[in-house]
Amino acid sequence: MLVSFSPEEIMAIVKPSATRGATTATIRGIASLKSARSGDLSFLGSAKYKADAAASQASILLVPADYAGDPKGEQSLLLVENPSLALSRICARIEQLLWPKPPSGVHPSAFVAETAQVDETATIGPLCVVEADAKIGAGTQVQSGVHIGRGAKIGAQCWLMPGVVVTAECQIGDRVRLQPGVVIGSDGFGYEFVQGRHEKVPQIGNVVLGDDVEIGANSTIDRARIGSTIVGEGTKVDNLVQVAHGVIIGKHCILCAQVGISGSTTIEDYVVLGGQAGVGGHITLGKGTKVGGQTGLSTDTAPGSFVNGTPARPYVLERRLEVLHARLPELFKRMDAVEVGLKKSSSSSPVGQDAAQ
Repeated sequence: MLVSFSPEEIMAIVKPSATRGATTATIRGIASLKSARSGDLSFLGSAKYKADAAASQASILLVPADYAGDPKGEQSLLLVENPSLALSRICARIEQLLWPKPPSGVHPSAFVAETAQVDETATIGPLCVVEADAKIGAGTQVQSGVHIGRGAKIGAQCWLMPGVVVTAECQIGDRVRLQPGVVIGSDGFGYEFVQGRHEKVPQIGNVVLGDDVEIGANSTIDRARIGSTIVGEGTKVDNLVQVAHGVIIGKHCILCAQVGISGSTTIEDYVVLGGQAGVGGHITLGKGTKVGGQTGLSTDTAPGSFVNGTPARPYVLERRLEVLHARLPELFKRMDAVEVGLKKSSSSSPVGQDAAQ
């Protein structure tokens, strides 16, 4: 990692509430608490690693504001509200150094239609295609092999990584990141079964991504049959996620890897979908709903719900049922023993005893 930060530069980035100790070492790497050496920066992200923090040889340690430990010689403790977030801000600076922006302009191997509008501060990389009437905003980076369809609109300061496809008429807000292989605006999966054949239903809508959205590698968001498939401001989508036609996703949602959302479903703001969760069509997940990994949903959820399992149930109930499920073999054995005992008791009773009583 070719980085170099002075202690003063680190403090300017993370803005600690307090410091303990001091170091003059230049920071040239980031390492775990155990592996860090002089010249490294590390952080305490969980209380269970306090012992590792106390023993760490890192020159600079990012620690919570309530951390009680003392620094070693030539070590600086920077007390911050959230060490993980502070580290992320340092890494954002490193990212800018490791992947500097190429010069603005259009690469000679790219094709840009005459009626397309590309801001003079944008970058169009090798072998890209920008079709007629497309618009690309200020400071946006379009890396190699990206296809931007007719009439598509890309906002300012976006980052479209290699192999991205944005199809006709789709709209992307500002500061959007599309990881390699993302497809925005593929046809929705719609067919009518007519006289023994599947007849394609035209998908003439588009996709609209809000500001600060990020879509992970090889994820796909289908265009709507009519109207728009929408992903709201600040929503983050992991790799290999499928969003079907006409879905509306609210603001600041999290969709983990391999989530699948069926058509015409509404995901309200601040919803979290765990990995491989499957969401049925034409339902609504209320604001703030949390969905466990591999959960299958086929009905609406109330705002603030926490559900798990297939079919989806309230998380606490589903966990109790899981415990009971594991006990079923034991319960069946006990029931079998009870039945055997009852049969033996019945067969050993003297004939006519019940009548005599």
